[in-house]
Amino acid sequence: MQNEGKEQQKAGGFFSSQNKRSEINEWRLGLGNEKESVRKDTVKKVIAAMTVGKDVSMLFTDVIKCVATNNIELKKLVYLYIMNYAKTQPDLAIMAVNQFERDSNHPNPLIRGLAVRTMGCIRVNKIVEYLAEPIRKTIKDKDPYVRKTAAVAIAKLFDINAEMAIEQGFVEALEELLTDDNPMVVANAVKALDEISSTSSEVILDFTEKTVKTLLAALNQCTEWGQVFILDALSNYQPKSDKETTEIAERVAPRLQHANSAVVLSAVRVINKMIDLISNENEKNELIQKISAPLVTLLSGNPEIQYVALRNIDLIVQSRPGILANNIKMFFCKYNDPIYVKLEKLDIMVKLASERNVDTVLMEFKEYATEVDVEFVRRSVRAIGRCAIKLERAAQRCVDVLLDLIQTKVNYVVQEAIIVIKDIFRRYPNKYEGIIGKLCENLDTLDEPEAKASMIWIIGEYSNKIENADELLQIFIDTFHDETSLVQLQALTAVMKLFLRRPNDTRDLIKKVLHLSTEESDNPDLRDRGYIYWRLLNEDPEAAKAVVLSEKPVIRDDSTNIPKTLLNELVKHIGTLSSVYHKPPELFVAGYKKKKSESGEDKEVEDYLREQQHQDAADRTTTQDILGLDDVLGMGTGAPAQDSGDLDLDDVLGVGSSQPQLQFSASTSANANVTSLVRPAPQKKLLLTADKSKGLQIYGAINRNARGGLEFLVTFENLSQQPITGYACKFNTNTFGFVPGQVQANGIMPGQKTDGIVPILPGNNESDKVSPLIQVAIKTDLGVAYFADSIPFSALFIENGSCDRDTYLTLFQSIPDETESTTDAPNASAGNASALISRLQAHNIFFVADHQDAGLTNYYFSAKFNYGTEEVIALLEIVVSANSPQCKINTRCAETQFIPFIEQDVARIVSLTF
Repeated sequence: MQNEGKEQQKAGGFFSSQNKRSEINEWRLGLGNEKESVRKDTVKKVIAAMTVGKDVSMLFTDVIKCVATNNIELKKLVYLYIMNYAKTQPDLAIMAVNQFERDSNHPNPLIRGLAVRTMGCIRVNKIVEYLAEPIRKTIKDKDPYVRKTAAVAIAKLFDINAEMAIEQGFVEALEELLTDDNPMVVANAVKALDEISSTSSEVILDFTEKTVKTLLAALNQCTEWGQVFILDALSNYQPKSDKETTEIAERVAPRLQHANSAVVLSAVRVINKMIDLISNENEKNELIQKISAPLVTLLSGNPEIQYVALRNIDLIVQSRPGILANNIKMFFCKYNDPIYVKLEKLDIMVKLASERNVDTVLMEFKEYATEVDVEFVRRSVRAIGRCAIKLERAAQRCVDVLLDLIQTKVNYVVQEAIIVIKDIFRRYPNKYEGIIGKLCENLDTLDEPEAKASMIWIIGEYSNKIENADELLQIFIDTFHDETSLVQLQALTAVMKLFLRRPNDTRDLIKKVLHLSTEESDNPDLRDRGYIYWRLLNEDPEAAKAVVLSEKPVIRDDSTNIPKTLLNELVKHIGTLSSVYHKPPELFVAGYKKKKSESGEDKEVEDYLREQQHQDAADRTTTQDILGLDDVLGMGTGAPAQDSGDLDLDDVLGVGSSQPQLQFSASTSANANVTSLVRPAPQKKLLLTADKSKGLQIYGAINRNARGGLEFLVTFENLSQQPITGYACKFNTNTFGFVPGQVQANGIMPGQKTDGIVPILPGNNESDKVSPLIQVAIKTDLGVAYFADSIPFSALFIENGSCDRDTYLTLFQSIPDETESTTDAPNASAGNASALISRLQAHNIFFVADHQDAGLTNYYFSAKFNYGTEEVIALLEIVVSANSPQCKINTRCAETQFIPFIEQDVARIVSLTF
């Protein structure tokens, strides 16, 4: 125990460095010491410093000399250092190539495998050129560990240089490994081929019947992750006969009892596919029963496993509705379930609800409506309404339960019940209007925009049956300017309905609300609707009746709203991130080869996914003004958007300009093998401390997501003594007129954290002040707090910002020379043109051309951003010297006020410290 404590203390000492100037010299001496133990301890110190973020690249030459050793521990440390710094020191990394090649022939198989694995991890083209020969040797190595490592290295090589991997015959070598006598090698070869085929149109994973038998034989001898690899590959195989289909299902079925949940889900995926291919109904039913029990068993794991299982079960229940109908009680929520698990269980219970079990389900939902978590209570009440919409015969029982909940007089329960009952009225018109009186008793307690809007809709829709409808609507008209736009729109329509049915009694009311909507409102949607109603009434009251009082389409059950084509695609990916996100992999996996639908239903899928991505925008009006009047940071002042003025066309195009021509080189070799990088996730920083917000601490960063939308990535930390159950957000007027979408975050108990997203949406509250700063007000149960953050200007660059050389020249000439600005960028990625271009392209800054002259290389880039209703283009010239890491950035932009912010962010991107 004492020795163990000393070792731990010694290991901890490697991370206690104080970054003294003399350290580098001490480490350099230690790395050159003759004693191997001294060199090993010194390398550990260097690795520790590298781990905590210190730059120790200046020791590259000294560390690399230590690689020539038979000590495996020291060799691993040196290889780790090389992998970390090879991208920034590609020329120096070449020094290690000879040692890599020697190690690939070393008598020790661990060192042979380590050498090949390390070379595969160094994603530098100069190193890749030397990787072919070691792979060719080790792929046929007598040791299975070396062979399986070589299989993985081929996949990495293909990702870096696919053409080389194919030309060298490495893909065929992988296919030969599928018949290897070692199951570990087979599993890694299968995984490597699967990775390659998912990103390449040239390589297709197509097994033969003999290969499948080999995989099934290896299945029982693999490690648990090897089994996952094989099962994932089998899920893509199309059996040639019923007999083969049945055999595969039987051989895979024992994996359903595995302790690893990933193996279970992969086995479920394979068997689920085989079920569709079997023609015998009895065999189908047997297999369905086999996969149902393991799915339920997964719910006994930890919360994270439960969540993944529930997301997969959600898909399976939609594709096979009756599979878990008898196990609905297994989805009842436990008191200690996390909120994300409870919400998934609610959704699945709604999908499994039937006339046979609806009473049990309703009692369970009613019990949940008495919980303390407000979000869970709301979703439970909403689940009752979904059951009513789904099951017509059970609708009355659902309404009775909702009325019982209304009698509790709990404010948020009552309001959610009213929202739900509005949907029931839309599903079953003129059937349950007898309960409207009980709803109106709670009119004074409504304070949420959606609940108010729902109640107004009910009054307006049934205004012919409510005698005092005008008095009830007058309540909302009296506070019209204080209401959100959602409530105002509903009030306008409800009064219009009332007037068309009882014109003599409500003439003054309709005049008042039309005046408020058109003359005193700055909301364009409200004004437009008011003017339409006004003109309809002036031109043809009968036409107004036909439009406003027309029969509405009946809403339908949305519990299985995923399009069939998308659902079938997602079921094929059970056990992967795709099944957790409920999105096809091509949406979030860079380079994934999308498989086009042959049924012509791609448009339906795209529409659904687009609706899911932008549903926050649809809910924007419910939260845009939730913070109240104009007292929050001076927001919502109603000032109209400022016109940027008309531009002279001749000035824009530079007609008649006598400016000198830019000269581009004919070669654009720097762009030859550039792959578009994924935009790096921004680092969150502390934006709001707990002492300034009664206990709420906020970390955040502004990001441009893969869909081209802006979002605030936030982490809420509750350092108060009370739970936080809801959020509302608002922005002050800002340069680009951005407004927040609905805050997507869970409630948190004291001492807890939660991650969330605030979509940043286009709006009309532009400010004349030019600044990337966004001032934010956030409202929670603790009150209103304020903070601010700056938008990285590169996040504003849109995806269609590329242009050709001729267009670049024309635009360059159209912008006066005196507007050009120059700044220096230290530590730029100047030594690697491909890396520089890729890094900028990941931020939508697109390479146009390059020009070399007298040791300098000029790279020309274009980028676009939206300002008002216009697309503004920025032209960049980055001048790189072969002898200096520093570069110059020249910027031209018609909107000159943004040039300093563009320069600052581009310099940040090209910097190595970024």
